[in-house]
Amino acid sequence: MSDLPPRTALLRACRERDRSCDGLFFQAVTTTGIFCRPSCPARPARAEHLQFYPTAAAALQAGFRPCLRCRPLEPAAPPPEWAAALLARVDADPTRRITDADLRQAGLVPATVRRWFQATYGLTFQAYVRARRLGAAFTALQQGQSLDATIGEHDWESHAAFRSAFTQAVGRPPGTARHGEVMRLGWIESPLGLLAAGVTDAAVWLLEFADRRLLPAQVATLRQRSGLPLLPGEHPLLEALREQLADWFAGTRRDFDLPLAAPGSPFQERVWAALRQIPYGQTRTYAELAAALGKPGAARAVGRANGLNRLAILIPCHRVVAADGGLGGYGGGLWRKLRLLETEGARPLEHGHTSAAEPCRPCLR
Repeated sequence: MSDLPPRTALLRACRERDRSCDGLFFQAVTTTGIFCRPSCPARPARAEHLQFYPTAAAALQAGFRPCLRCRPLEPAAPPPEWAAALLARVDADPTRRITDADLRQAGLVPATVRRWFQATYGLTFQAYVRARRLGAAFTALQQGQSLDATIGEHDWESHAAFRSAFTQAVGRPPGTARHGEVMRLGWIESPLGLLAAGVTDAAVWLLEFADRRLLPAQVATLRQRSGLPLLPGEHPLLEALREQLADWFAGTRRDFDLPLAAPGSPFQERVWAALRQIPYGQTRTYAELAAALGKPGAARAVGRANGLNRLAILIPCHRVVAADGGLGGYGGGLWRKLRLLETEGARPLEHGHTSAAEPCRPCLR
């Protein structure tokens, strides 16, 4: 609850069926056991019967089932018009600051903007803009622009402010940018929610669901393993990844032909290599994977390595299931694992379900 707006604001959004709050939180009705989007057209429940959750996964884990009217597990609605306009404004000129005063002048409430960006991208709007400015500045320095020109053209108040922000984000002073590589971070929309991705000129290093709790730790490990600064920005490999993921979710692609970088311990790397050998549409148990590695007693260790995989879908850890036929574990949420397997036709719906959007407890065991 600490990550949510005040309860009065949550209740007001549900009462007004505010679509701009879809994705910011979910409402759950204790009397029916159902959870919904804030904009759900169903008759609103009494306030004392409502609980609120920051993610659909949290509502599922609390024992609520998804609403059949608003379908909160279905692909998220497009960004609200104001958010799309802000994103376009930043993309058009990532070198410029956009202050809270600028937002108010555009008729926006800074707190609402902050919450939407925090829920969607995992950082506030101001942090998003600042990161994009740093990324643009890094690119300019790499292309040979002088430090003075970069500071002036990217709207920094002073040399000291730019050096401090750059060094904190990149881990080294701006003067070294011309001789260094950077990892570009971007976001990818998918039918199962937003994905965070990280690429260099050579390979894809990160693909993870943005709401996964382990993501910050994965990013920290990635920074340590790669030795590179991580900055938001676009890259041709990010666009190629978007296109191939869209084809995969549409069922027109089975394999990915993108270069991957997955450094880890020797055992982790063996597990991740073995995962890539599981054919599309098939599954293996943790024990079977351990046996294939010559470690028949290492099923738990295989499970831990799966959980530390930083390349969801590309290294298909979702294809490993429990020995009893249950889903086992999945860091991105068991409901996502079920949907990923069904996308490949690897796991038929059970117990009479007609949609993976509403799996029952036996299906999620």
